[in-house]
Amino acid sequence: MLELKSCPKVYRKDQDKAVTPEETVSRVKALLDEKCNGVLKCTRKVDTGRLGIPVFISECGDEAREVMPTRKQMGKGASVAQAEASALMELVERFSFFSFWSKSENFTLATYSEAEELWPGKVISIEKILQSVGEDMDTGKARVILDLVRWHFHPALNVHTGEEEYVPLDWFKILNEFNGSSAGNTSEESVLQGASELVERHVCAVIDRERPEVPVIDPASCEDDVLSNLCKCFDDNGIKYIINDFSFGMPLPTVAVTAWDPSTFPGMSEIVFTAGTSASPCKAAIRAFTEVAQLAGDFETGRVYEASGLPKFTELEQTGWLGAGECVKMKSLPSVEADDIYDELKQFAAQLEEKGYTLYTVDTTHPELGVPANYNFVPGFQFRERTPHASLGLFVGRILAEKVALDIAGDGLDVISDIYGGP
Repeated sequence: MLELKSCPKVYRKDQDKAVTPEETVSRVKALLDEKCNGVLKCTRKVDTGRLGIPVFISECGDEAREVMPTRKQMGKGASVAQAEASALMELVERFSFFSFWSKSENFTLATYSEAEELWPGKVISIEKILQSVGEDMDTGKARVILDLVRWHFHPALNVHTGEEEYVPLDWFKILNEFNGSSAGNTSEESVLQGASELVERHVCAVIDRERPEVPVIDPASCEDDVLSNLCKCFDDNGIKYIINDFSFGMPLPTVAVTAWDPSTFPGMSEIVFTAGTSASPCKAAIRAFTEVAQLAGDFETGRVYEASGLPKFTELEQTGWLGAGECVKMKSLPSVEADDIYDELKQFAAQLEEKGYTLYTVDTTHPELGVPANYNFVPGFQFRERTPHASLGLFVGRILAEKVALDIAGDGLDVISDIYGGP
């Protein structure tokens, strides 16, 4: 069972880490070379240097390509070492995740009722599964639907209680894909990283859907040295930007940045709209600004980025709602900042529980590589690419239609139709 423990911060400049980025790069490259040769082809710096904000990619080797759908990963940071470390950890995260799912021995195939018999009192509640799609349904009917499919059960750590629960992990993979996967120098660092991504995707999905008035953060309140230097990199190159508070009542602060270059847009650059989440407001803003640099191609290369957590704007007029809110200072955002990453994680999980959400994590560390990796999920959190009409019946029906023998699938679909009152 995964056990989380004290994890003092050693590096705190542009991100909070358990070791310096230089150590991360050296150690992870050595482990990849020794334990998993062929996973990493190379890392290389790909920014033009215009903004002075480094961007790296890690290219997959042949071994990684056998299990991963992606061929390269991007990394960001306010320093060269952190950007390279980020690109390496993106590779580790995804290689570990897809390797974990490729091993059938990692799972116990069972219906929900069979799982309850196998692990009495230790199976994630049906209420949590319904919460994951925002559905209000009688639990007896939900159990009938869940029992139409044999799920891939695996133990997950409830971060707040410290207890292990058995979960139908493929259910959450269907909902979230590989969002929430993470890697770090320690398990605590990895889990907080993954949890931060989940919060970021959740608040961005809700805000994008509802378009509420959001606070505008005063750039003059960005007093952290690294953050103020990032703002200066943008200012010195004529890059315009809006900084918003997207925290939306969550325990972790989320900062959104919308940036564009009037001198190159729309011919050689795009409007970049992205966000960052971390334990403290400044670190969240640093993540957002470096993410802009990663996506923008220095606002001069004609690079077209792929929208994910937030939509892509094609006209400046589409950004108007982002500048309409009250002006606030960076320090007004929520924070769980502490000297120990585990303390931050505990505080976050406790405050999340108070809001009715539970953070779960699964250890996906590659057994040979040994670099901590996790798959994290929070039932009830939103994800922009997921249909807003999600339901238990919709996703179980899809599984039956796509993966089950036709005669059995037909009977199961009839059951779902009867429960939902279909024709």
